[in-house]
Amino acid sequence: MGKTLSIVIPVYNENRLLPEILRQVEGVALPGDLARQIILIDDCSTDGTTEILKKIAEDRPDYTVVFHEKNQGKGAALRTGFKHATGDIVLIQDADLEYDPRDYPRLLLPIIEGRADVVYGSRFVGETHRVLNYHHYLGNKILTRLSNLCTGLYLTDMECCYKVFKREVLERFTIQEPRFGVEPEITAKLARMKDIRIYETPVCYNGRSYDEGKKINWKDGVSAIRCIVKYRLSPGKLAPEK
Repeated sequence: MGKTLSIVIPVYNENRLLPEILRQVEGVALPGDLARQIILIDDCSTDGTTEILKKIAEDRPDYTVVFHEKNQGKGAALRTGFKHATGDIVLIQDADLEYDPRDYPRLLLPIIEGRADVVYGSRFVGETHRVLNYHHYLGNKILTRLSNLCTGLYLTDMECCYKVFKREVLERFTIQEPRFGVEPEITAKLARMKDIRIYETPVCYNGRSYDEGKKINWKDGVSAIRCIVKYRLSPGKLAPEK
């Protein structure tokens, strides 16, 4: 029997873009004989997204659709999505079209070939991308370098949405952070697993402006710094290997 890729998609107020991102996720050719499980987590949207997802849940029994009764944040949505993921490999996909699902093959290949246990995408190496606002770029660089300093890893883009995991790696930790602090939290917990292999690969990026619906702001940057320091000083316990 072939393996399955679980694609976990947190969704909040993306009624305009949701149909297109699902079309792209369904349309990308996966390497090898990978089947796909698509998991959508509605984080209590208020713009009609919930109604779209309810219709998808009725019409597409092959989708897994979960609804939060109150808005909790990306970290909480990922925690929910990971609980419903049954695949051998789990990939995080944002719903806002900033990241291109056509990058799935290059993200998956190091794991499929047995070279990696976790793969991070990077917006800052080797690819054509939309030119970022300098302050956004600088903020990402500062957060990544601070994370590297605290974890001992050498990543170029800790905040990148695209993260891919072998299922057994996900089973070794739980997510605590409800919002965007989940990125440094995951990175800190992976860094403590000295037996896993982490790879990084270039991905395409089409960043949105705030006028176009970007949701991350300076407060999330401050929260990320808090989380980097928090999980350096008090990392918490990892689940035992099974």
